[in-house]
Amino acid sequence: MNYSTRRDFISNIGKGMLIATVGSALANDLGISSAWANEGPNGLTFGKLEPLVQRMQEMPADKLQGFLVSSWRNDGLGLRDMVAAAALANARKFGGEDYVGFHVIMALTPAYEVSRELDRAHQPLPILKVLYRNTDNILKNGGRRNEVLQPVQAARGAVSAELLREAIRARNMDQAEATFAAQAQGSADGAFNQLLLSIQDDVDVHRVVLAHRAWSLLDFVGEDQAHTMLRESVRYCVDKERSRSNRGRPEPEIRTVLPKLLDEYHLLDKSLGNRRPDDAWIDGLCQTIFNSPRREAAAAVASALADGIAAEDVGEAISLAANQLELRDRASRVHGACAGVHGSDSAHAWRSIARVSNHRNKVSSLIVGAYHISQAGKYSAAPYPLARHSEGLTSKDPSELVRLAEQAIRQNDQAGACAAISRYGELGHPPDAAFGLLRRFAISEDGRLHGEKYYVTVREEFAATRPAFRWRHLVGLARATASGYGYTADDRPGFRAPGYQDACRLLQIKA
Repeated sequence: MNYSTRRDFISNIGKGMLIATVGSALANDLGISSAWANEGPNGLTFGKLEPLVQRMQEMPADKLQGFLVSSWRNDGLGLRDMVAAAALANARKFGGEDYVGFHVIMALTPAYEVSRELDRAHQPLPILKVLYRNTDNILKNGGRRNEVLQPVQAARGAVSAELLREAIRARNMDQAEATFAAQAQGSADGAFNQLLLSIQDDVDVHRVVLAHRAWSLLDFVGEDQAHTMLRESVRYCVDKERSRSNRGRPEPEIRTVLPKLLDEYHLLDKSLGNRRPDDAWIDGLCQTIFNSPRREAAAAVASALADGIAAEDVGEAISLAANQLELRDRASRVHGACAGVHGSDSAHAWRSIARVSNHRNKVSSLIVGAYHISQAGKYSAAPYPLARHSEGLTSKDPSELVRLAEQAIRQNDQAGACAAISRYGELGHPPDAAFGLLRRFAISEDGRLHGEKYYVTVREEFAATRPAFRWRHLVGLARATASGYGYTADDRPGFRAPGYQDACRLLQIKA
């Protein structure tokens, strides 16, 4: 597609809106063309967003940034439309089967949430960073060539969540796609709940977070694109089932553990309670989940739900158990694809899914979430910061503590960053300055593709955690931030995130 000006591009979006309103036949009578370059007669297209979607699959990433900034500044192109177009371009190209591709899907909504915390001049920055990653990866994989998602014929006859799961377990991509296409003809909410039975069929950070973030993207692309976004998870699950089978690995244990616990505690037959436990109970369940074998951790959650403990409080304990992974891990690098970040993002996804799904999926997601996080004492070291990390840290001034935290981050001093943020929280200072510091690095650093996602996980879990424990999440984020500062996805030091500095220049803000 070659537009002579930005206004030509915006005009084409307007034409798409008009075509959607009056219909293609009348549009042709009016002399309005609906044809775009490389559009096959049977390919997926996305209405008024199609021109922008194609731009994100065809234009070099650095040039795309300039185009988007100009269109945002001069032609009113919205940040939500940028996110929507990027999600659709990514889905059509990769269909949930590319590592960087599905990490982009998982980062889009978080990037937008980060942008909402910024002043107008800075708002596009976190989104531009992720869109650069998206388009760069699409072009490295051939642009519009070999798009994974194609139109699919819905299965005829009755379909169910169990039939979808059977097709996935049988590694039959065509059958799984056809079954889900039939399910998606109903409501988006119904399709999501049908899909979740298969998401709970194994424990894998990408399996659950991709489903959670694809669901959140419906707020951008619209519920009419629920099938497009959620079928990525169908394909991901089939792909992983094939990989498991090819490697000769046994079926996941959760497939027998979950139904047994649902039956043993009669969780599908009773309403959930709203009993709110005290802090000691929450911390006790957190430690049980963290230290017990997986079956026992899952049973502890099932028992708590059967006893009438509120689902939200059970989810809080699961989230705090995941945070322990970040605080106790003694690996030298604890950002990106590590136990703590993966665990926290997984727990957040299971907890978020439990909030929006039906009764069966609410209780199942919490049980599977606990099973997923349990480490059976694997991480026995004391949590950061240790007493020696805080020795000599006597300042009570919030600005000084934030300065010390930033200094530690820039020196990749994980312990120092944890100590400064922990003391800041213990003194009762408002969290905004601490979040502001860590947000800057979530935007500027690569974070092994996890920075913006983990930042939003912590931001939301902090808000949903009681005061006695919530600062643990920020200390974990401080550690991950210090670990990842200045490193690329392949651990080369001395670099900002790709596209970040160019985006700053285009927006005329300080990098």
